[in-house]
Amino acid sequence: MFRFDEDYCLETFRRLLAADSTTGQYEEVEALTAKMLDELGYPYEHTHKGGVIADLGGEGNALVVSAHLDDIGLMVRHINADGTLNVCPVGGLYPFYCMMENVRIHTRDGKIYTGCVCRNPNSIHVTEEELRAVPPDFRTNVCIVLDENVKSAADTRALGIETGDMIALEPRFVYSNGYLKSHFVDDKACVAVLLAAMKELKEKGVKLNRKVYAYFAAYEEIGHGTVWMPDGIKDYLAIDIAPTGPDQNSDERKVSIFCKDSRFPYHWGMTNELRQAAIDAGVDYVMDIFTPHYGTDGDASVVAGYDIRHSAIGPGTANSHGYERTHIDGLKNTFDLLMAYLTK
Repeated sequence: MFRFDEDYCLETFRRLLAADSTTGQYEEVEALTAKMLDELGYPYEHTHKGGVIADLGGEGNALVVSAHLDDIGLMVRHINADGTLNVCPVGGLYPFYCMMENVRIHTRDGKIYTGCVCRNPNSIHVTEEELRAVPPDFRTNVCIVLDENVKSAADTRALGIETGDMIALEPRFVYSNGYLKSHFVDDKACVAVLLAAMKELKEKGVKLNRKVYAYFAAYEEIGHGTVWMPDGIKDYLAIDIAPTGPDQNSDERKVSIFCKDSRFPYHWGMTNELRQAAIDAGVDYVMDIFTPHYGTDGDASVVAGYDIRHSAIGPGTANSHGYERTHIDGLKNTFDLLMAYLTK
């Protein structure tokens, strides 16, 4: 009945990746999301802190479906004497996952500079063996080298760069043989799936059997993306990546239904409804548990005190918080399960 528009999903993913959105840096991606909702013809409102909530129609027993717009990244901690930047992580970004990545530095005056994440010392040929063995650490031996002719802290400050400026990694998106490789599959690929579902609902003229909101949240990566929600919410469904690993059931070509994360079990009844919807629709799914370092925006809403049923689904994704990879089949299966649940 419903068709996954692969081209629309991939193009939407590319558009989202082009908007740097390290957690806290929400303006550009918020405006882009609003523009895409205008293109689809959905009414929406902005949250005070940079999220966007679209109204999909329907009445009663309101459901929120969320996917988050923010990315992990870096922030300038201080400027080193040689003009390089000492940085601290925003969200769960570790040095070994971003060494030698190209970055964009966004100043508070709206200037953008480019640079690279480097070790210090940075050349293996002139680094003693004992220093090569030291793990990379943002505090001591990792820095941002600017693509500018700077030799001192004063040179760098003259560019307008200062403590507190945001630093975004270059996504490096590649699509090959059905596999999507990029930084920020978490969670912009899931945002693209949600928008693809909304496009299909609009084009098919589907009238939903309950009230549904699409919540494009900011600040998920640091734990408070959806601590405020509209009135009358009964159910919450997060769409987020399902990390793969040796002890995981998740598969890049399937959709995972989350049973538990590092904080809570997901709601038994709602999770069973999702499982049954997947079975009835012939969706290729697995059940999985994600510990010890995983959570979704649904957790934030529960902790905030909302009396809701919360659950989560998402495509199997490798290398989480690094250079991530998933498959178009995983996105399609996530789309198929979402559509089956929304229209049941």
